[in-house]
Amino acid sequence: MRHLLLGSAAAATLFFAMGTSAFAQAATEAKSDDGAEVIIVTAQKRVQNVQEVAAAVSVIGGEQIARAGGYNIESVQTQIPTLNFRKGGTNLNSSLFLRGVGTINFSIAAEPSVAVVLDGVVLARAGEAFGDLSDIQRIEVLRGPQGTLFGKNSSAGVVNIISNSPGRVHSGDVQLTANDGNEFKLRASVDMPFSDTVRSRVTVFGGSYDGNITNLTTGDKINGYERYGVRGILDIDASESLKLRLIGDYRKADDNCCGEVIGTAPTGANAAALLTLLPGITFAGDETRAVRNNLVTRTEEESWGVSAQADWDAGDFTITSITAYRGWDNREVREGDWLDRPAAYVGNGFAQLHDDGPQTSTTFSQELRLTSPAGKPLEYVVGAYFANAETERDFRRDVTVCSASTLAIDTTGQRPCSTATGVSTFVSAFSSANFGSESRNVALFADGSYQATERLSVVGGVRVTQDKLSYYHNRVPSPIGGLPGIRNDTSGFKGNTKEDNVSGKLGLKYQATDDINFYVTQSRGYKGPAYNVFFNMNTTGLNAIEPETVDSTEGGVKTAFMDNRIILNFAVFRAVYENFQANNFDTLNGVVITRLTNAGNVSTTGLELDWLIRADSGLTINGGLAVTDAQIEEFRDANLVLSSTRRGERLALSPRLKASLGANYEWEPEALPGIIHLNGQVSYSSDQFADIGENPSLRIPETTIVDAAIGISDKQDRYRLTLNIKNLTDEKYASLVTPGGPGGALRYLIPRDADRYVGLTLRAKFGG
Repeated sequence: MRHLLLGSAAAATLFFAMGTSAFAQAATEAKSDDGAEVIIVTAQKRVQNVQEVAAAVSVIGGEQIARAGGYNIESVQTQIPTLNFRKGGTNLNSSLFLRGVGTINFSIAAEPSVAVVLDGVVLARAGEAFGDLSDIQRIEVLRGPQGTLFGKNSSAGVVNIISNSPGRVHSGDVQLTANDGNEFKLRASVDMPFSDTVRSRVTVFGGSYDGNITNLTTGDKINGYERYGVRGILDIDASESLKLRLIGDYRKADDNCCGEVIGTAPTGANAAALLTLLPGITFAGDETRAVRNNLVTRTEEESWGVSAQADWDAGDFTITSITAYRGWDNREVREGDWLDRPAAYVGNGFAQLHDDGPQTSTTFSQELRLTSPAGKPLEYVVGAYFANAETERDFRRDVTVCSASTLAIDTTGQRPCSTATGVSTFVSAFSSANFGSESRNVALFADGSYQATERLSVVGGVRVTQDKLSYYHNRVPSPIGGLPGIRNDTSGFKGNTKEDNVSGKLGLKYQATDDINFYVTQSRGYKGPAYNVFFNMNTTGLNAIEPETVDSTEGGVKTAFMDNRIILNFAVFRAVYENFQANNFDTLNGVVITRLTNAGNVSTTGLELDWLIRADSGLTINGGLAVTDAQIEEFRDANLVLSSTRRGERLALSPRLKASLGANYEWEPEALPGIIHLNGQVSYSSDQFADIGENPSLRIPETTIVDAAIGISDKQDRYRLTLNIKNLTDEKYASLVTPGGPGGALRYLIPRDADRYVGLTLRAKFGG
């Protein structure tokens, strides 16, 4: 099978020279008055043509996500140049970045900088957003602060996910994918209308993958997954003026991800001894594909939610209520010493360190809003929002150190330990902590536009927010002091804080012609207060971390020509963040840890370009370009005093240049009773750094990823078989580089797409 797929892949590469889109053609589409197709979005909580929104918005349709082989937000980042994804060892430690800004965060009492909204429900924690995209109609990405409509955790932007709606006839589709590396994915959706006024849609999905890293200790693969879930939507037309939507979903994941490879050789006094503990490992940076672990890093995750939306037409106005309750449980099991034997030599430098940290989270939210009628000089949305999020975590760290041995010093210069020969003294201890947080958010908001003249409109909005945040932290101390990575003191900490904020935006929109729109806006964004609540919390984390605020200026032009067959959008921006919340690396008895702080003030400046060309011949070309300069303005020194000495250093995971280019072509040859579907995509990213600053050892080099696909379907596209080729040029790269490995070695996270692989996707549609 592998040779057949590789041979087919080689032949298919002749068809492709273009890549991914950053501005999708496959969002919700409608016909304008002259018959042209327009892209419809709900990014401003009302139905609009995306070309008329006075903000930079990227849209990706579900069909496009499927063609790219994507199943989560991580895979979408290649299609939106201003979006980056930080992959952590678990979803708890992963985060999104827009325009070079995001929050790397390990605290349970802190907010993300990029909000993720699923069918109108804001997800309270960043990790909740990184599950499977199972049945997506489109994804809208709003760049820049969006606090007016989306609240406190959108200081860098919003990712708005919209699911497919139930159909009015019995129908469905099934999609099965088999990829290299024993990766299999299945998705099946069915529309079941019970009557003209009651319709349902149910989607089930699942997948498994062995992994892309070999654990030489066991011979097994790691960094794979097993996942499954279900999502159901019920639409009820209760009356001509009242529409109801009920949504329920459940997802479970058991991933042996994400184990970090040791990509550089250990150094220092223990280097020779550590090398004897890593036989068979080739230290090749982002080309390393093996580990030696006696504990498999893994994540067990369970997520579920229910929501009820009611839309009531009260005359020309619409009243909307969205009530939601969500649960998210995550257990992180982590190999923290990256070796496969406990304390093989005397000393802390060889200690075994294993973590286990289950976490439970629940969120209740309620939104109520009033939308004015469309087509009037004054259009607006006013509303109120309430959310209460509670999180609790139990964390345990086990450490084993060899403190003495009668064995002789060996050729490495270190004294070995053994349970079989000689007399060795092993010291084992653990420290555990139970900690939790509660966040309560109440807000009133208004957003709208006023058409002052035939072509000039004023846009604006305001949001009044109150945040209440509390936490507690109780630790069972280690009975032995000085062990690496654990504290031997008690905590008994608790605290609370309250913050009030007023944020908003004001701007102008000018329609120069029927095809050209200009806009300029000034916005203030806000991210709520935080506490650095994590396993090793101590007295330095008792003070609240101040809210992060941002002042952003954005201007742009949106153009659509030839009945929307050519769309070209351009935006420039500058945003300055004060009290920027960021992690700083620190050490505890020789183990690298991180601390969340008000790191200082940063800025991001740049330009963005999106384009889309739709030809009558069946060819679509689309793409995007982002030039971003995200840097430090002032940073707190060791004494927590703001200093400009680091001004100009780049922010984490902020490439200066990202670009994408895509092509999709549908060809109906006369000799065949079907359609040939050709798709190619290229995404480029310049170099970036895994942490704030420009530490050369944490540099991630530039990457160019080429994907291609060729498919064949019947004339109605009811059955389609597609050959997918991911990472055609076999470009090696890491998604994250972190210090703190054995002997100061660097740890690399290697994503699935860092190696070339091929696969087949079979899709079948049935029903009306």
